[in-house]
Amino acid sequence: MQIYQSLTPIHAPQGSAVALGYFDGVHCGHRAVLGAAVECARAGGLTAAAFTFELPDSSTLKGGRILSLAQKHARVASLGIEQYQEAPFDAFRSLTPEDFVQKVLVDCFAARELFCGDNFTFGARAAGNVERLRELCKPLGIGVHIVPMAQYNGQTVSSTRIRAALEEGRLADANAMLGEPYAIDWPVVHGKGIGGGKLGTPTLNQNYPAAALQPCAGVYLTRIFLDGQWRPAATGIGKRPTVDSSADAAVTCETFVPDYAGDIYGRQPVLEFHKYYCPVRKFNSLEDLAALIHRAADESKAYFAGENATK
Repeated sequence: MQIYQSLTPIHAPQGSAVALGYFDGVHCGHRAVLGAAVECARAGGLTAAAFTFELPDSSTLKGGRILSLAQKHARVASLGIEQYQEAPFDAFRSLTPEDFVQKVLVDCFAARELFCGDNFTFGARAAGNVERLRELCKPLGIGVHIVPMAQYNGQTVSSTRIRAALEEGRLADANAMLGEPYAIDWPVVHGKGIGGGKLGTPTLNQNYPAAALQPCAGVYLTRIFLDGQWRPAATGIGKRPTVDSSADAAVTCETFVPDYAGDIYGRQPVLEFHKYYCPVRKFNSLEDLAALIHRAADESKAYFAGENATK
């Protein structure tokens, strides 16, 4: 997938079928829009494309990031999008709806067909909606297709619902709406060495950036991609009251990978969250904490062994 990070013409010799949206999380609703554009492009000899935008880390417009940019790109590419434009929001936020259609959809994408959800807005101050998009595109011979909103438990799937589910520890709901497991790929950094020293459970530390959504504190059954293979793991997110009871204790994300002793500092392995195991709590001893970590790791091994057995 070719990624463009400015408003520039993409490579679309025969024109493009364009998916429109922010695509934070690349959830089931986003996948439907992106997939419809890909299907149309393949059927009509067009280029499968997507237009989205990038917000500064300080922005509160959309809430905390559900996925890193690398994860977002990987998930979009896996759906078949060939050309992906991710311009800074400030590069087009002041465009009128008319200018957005001409300068972005026509000049940059040579758009032939457009795909979006029925809540899509565009132009300065969100002045344009899907009906306005149809009005502006019809004289240009550009088709506009509204993709039905994905549903989960009787309600529309949205990034807002996914954020709430993650923050409340409802991982199964979040993963169902995402369409695949919630995952991070933050760099592995040095911790305080407590896991490998006092506990005998060395951990990988992947601290959350300030702009990223942080899930509910707790212990999770996870799997991590290391050295070319998925490995079962147990991950704890939150403060560590057993080893640091100070009021300003840091929130950490630590993963214990059984039977693994590789050095991966500075690398960015993908860590998938599959099941919420238990809340974080203070133990009477480090031995009790180590026992919980091992129980969670054993549970993770059994969980993924069962998954593999059913495939």
